[in-house]
Amino acid sequence: MEIFGIPSALLGSQLLIGLINGSFYAILSLGLAIIFGLLNIINFSHGAMYMLGAFVAWIGLTYFEVGYWTSLLLAPVLVGLLGVVLERTMLKQLYKLDHLYGLLLTFGLALIIEGIFRDQFGVSGEGYAVPDALTGLIPLGFMNLPLYRGWVVIAALTVCFGTWYMIEKTKLGAYLRAGTENPQIVQALGINVPMLITFTYGFGVALAAFAGVLAAPVFQVNPLMGSNLIIVVFAVVVIGGMGSIMGSIVTGLGLGLIEGITKVIYPEASSIVVFAIMILVLLVRPAGLFGKS
Repeated sequence: MEIFGIPSALLGSQLLIGLINGSFYAILSLGLAIIFGLLNIINFSHGAMYMLGAFVAWIGLTYFEVGYWTSLLLAPVLVGLLGVVLERTMLKQLYKLDHLYGLLLTFGLALIIEGIFRDQFGVSGEGYAVPDALTGLIPLGFMNLPLYRGWVVIAALTVCFGTWYMIEKTKLGAYLRAGTENPQIVQALGINVPMLITFTYGFGVALAAFAGVLAAPVFQVNPLMGSNLIIVVFAVVVIGGMGSIMGSIVTGLGLGLIEGITKVIYPEASSIVVFAIMILVLLVRPAGLFGKS
C-alpha cells in the first residue's frame, strides 16, 4: 500500500522515528522555555546538562551497578542540585542585565563541562544497555517498534504535560509566574522569591538530565551529544515562542514528525528543514507560533 506514492511501511516507520526524536526535542525545549520564560536566562549549557544526565546513568551502571530505573530518578536530582549551585553562585548576578550576559556565561559553562568529560572519556561514545523490562518489540503491522522507544515517547509526553499542568494550573505554578513578573509583591506576601527562582532553574536543568537518561540506551553516551542537539532545540524554542511552555511541547513533537516525513520525501533536506521553518516563522511571526508579541 502506498500513500502519495510512498510505501506506507516506510512512511509509518519514519513518522515513528520522528515522534521519538520529537519527544527529545519537546522535553529539552521545555526546560529551556521554563528557564527563559520565568528567569529570562538563555541557558546555552542546557545541552551539557542533558549530557551530564546520560553520563550519570552510564557511570552509575558501569562503576556502581546503579540500574536504569534508579538513574532515571537520581540523575535529575544530582544535575538539578548542580543547577542550584550554579544559579546561586553565578546566574543570580545576571537577572537584571541583558540576555547576552546569561548566554555568554552559560555557553562558557557548557564548554568547560564538555571539555572536562571529553578529556576523561574521549569522544568515541559509550553504550548503555536497554533495561530488561523494556527489551523486545511491539508489532504494529507495518513495522516492529522497539519497546524501549515506545517507552521514551510515553515518558517524555507524561513529563512534558505534567510540567505544563504544574506551571499553568497549580498554586506553585502561579507563585512561580508571579514571582518573576512582580517579585516585590510576592515577597511581601511572605513567599521566598529567591528560593522559587532557584527551584525553577534546578527543575529546568533536571528535565534536561531526565532526557539524557532516556537517551542513553538510544544514542551513544558521549561528551558531544548535547552540543549536537542543542542548536536544533533552540530552533524549536524560537519557533514555538521563547518562554512558551505549550509552544515548546507542541512544536518539538511537530518538528520531529516533519523531520521524519522529510527524510522520506527529500532526505537531503532533513537536516535543515527545522531551520528553514524557523526562518519562515521569524519572518511571519517573530514572537513564535505560541509566543506573545
